[in-house]
Amino acid sequence: MIRDVTDLVVYNNALENLRLLYDLASQIPDSHRKLRFQLIESGESIAPLIAEGYGKKRSEKEFKRFLEMALGSSDEVITHERQAKILSQRIRSIDSALCDLLIEKYKVESKQLQQLIKNWQTYQYSKSV
Repeated sequence: MIRDVTDLVVYNNALENLRLLYDLASQIPDSHRKLRFQLIESGESIAPLIAEGYGKKRSEKEFKRFLEMALGSSDEVITHERQAKILSQRIRSIDSALCDLLIEKYKVESKQLQQLIKNWQTYQYSKSV
C-alpha cells in the first residue's frame, strides 16, 4: 500500500543516491564547474519531480508526465557521470570507480522510473492521502 511518496522505493533511492553524487561533484575541480553544476542540478531534480507528480497522482497522465521528467533527469545524470569518468583520466582527484558505481545506481533509478511509469495504474494508494 502506497500512502505517501516516501513509500516509493524510487523516490527514496533518488535521495539516497545524492550522497554519492555530492561526493563525486566535490571531486570535480572549479575549472569544470559547469559539469559539476549540471551533475548536481540534474541529480537534485529527480526526487522533487517524483514528489510533485505524486501530489497529482489522481491524474495518471499528470503523474506520469512528472515521472517522465524525472526519468529524463536520471538519464542526464548518467551522461554527466560518463563525462566525469572521461575527465577522471586527466584529473586524478576524480574517482573513476565512483563514476562507475553512480552510473550503475542511476541506471537502476531509470529502470525503476520506467517500471513505475508503465505500471502505475496497478499500484494501490490510500484514498485518505
